Amino acid sequence: MRFLIKFSYDGSNYGGFQTQPNMKTVQEELEKALTKVNNGNKTSITATGRTDKGVHALCQYGHADLNIEITEYKLKRALNSNLPEDIHVISTKIVPDNFHARYYVKKKEYKYYMNLGEYNPLERNYVFQYNYKINVEAMSKAIKYFEGEHDFKAFVTDNKERENCVRKIFKASIYQQENKLVFTFIGNGFLRYQVRNMIGYLIKIGEEKATPESVIKVLESKDRTKSGKTAPAEGLYLYNVEY
Repeated sequence: MRFLIKFSYDGSNYGGFQTQPNMKTVQEELEKALTKVNNGNKTSITATGRTDKGVHALCQYGHADLNIEITEYKLKRALNSNLPEDIHVISTKIVPDNFHARYYVKKKEYKYYMNLGEYNPLERNYVFQYNYKINVEAMSKAIKYFEGEHDFKAFVTDNKERENCVRKIFKASIYQQENKLVFTFIGNGFLRYQVRNMIGYLIKIGEEKATPESVIKVLESKDRTKSGKTAPAEGLYLYNVEY
């Protein structure tokens, strides 16, 4: 029986979602809990995608196949009783055997939080502590150039030459909430470090080291060296996934 599992996690103490040698990961913790619930049969989970070290998720999905009879509600409770406190299963749902948690995704939404005010040690793992004034108007203008279908090769880290880097961003926006900036990206998919690289370049524009219009030239260059620094992980959240 295939289940679609919706879960959230605090990524502060993990080396990312995907299982890696000699590193604690979210996937590893989920699969340990699934295996225990599945009568000790090794059970894997296929997620909508992976998040990097220090990145959080308010809404992530994955599918897993279990060979036991269990209700959706009991599976949720059983998993949560076997997971650490920084990972939580929100819901479980029985889906057809051909359902795929990654390939059936229509939209993903990421949010990024950045503090322009005084350094806050309590938020250091959850909000990027930039702690300076910045040109928000220029950044708000620039972010709109990311909307639409583009080849994002210039904003992808460790990109393979043959990899298809064409993605569509339906919405890209910034709003200010007191001393914090909140960036939102909604698209049909995102590549490794893409969101953090786009934000890194927007910060460069906010520091008036580049113009808003320069986003177009960087996209056209397909050259990662043109887009500059990667924004830190701690402000990034996988916020929503739509099927």
